[in-house]
Amino acid sequence: MADHLGMTLFALADPTRRAILHRLSSGEARVTDLAESFDISLNSVSKHIRMLERARLVTRRRAGREHRLSLNSAPLDEVADWIGAQRAEWLGRLAALDRLLTRKGRKR
Repeated sequence: MADHLGMTLFALADPTRRAILHRLSSGEARVTDLAESFDISLNSVSKHIRMLERARLVTRRRAGREHRLSLNSAPLDEVADWIGAQRAEWLGRLAALDRLLTRKGRKR
């Protein structure tokens, strides 16, 4: 999971890729339709899409000459689970530190 997690986080780090995912969250889209939304070349959009595919965030379906893309939200769920676990761990550590400091403060 660590390798997938890193790829997902790397893919999400770019605003263009996040915008592509946002568009795909409303449904399947053709590559050319996605590219029209951006002020960059079709080749640049294709590179972003390939990165999203490597991160498993996007799936591609060919229909004749058209390439249709769909969002795969499973990697986002993995990131959310990881963040939730990290948050719980740190909240627990901070609560323990707070208890320790509170006890030491009472002893003075």
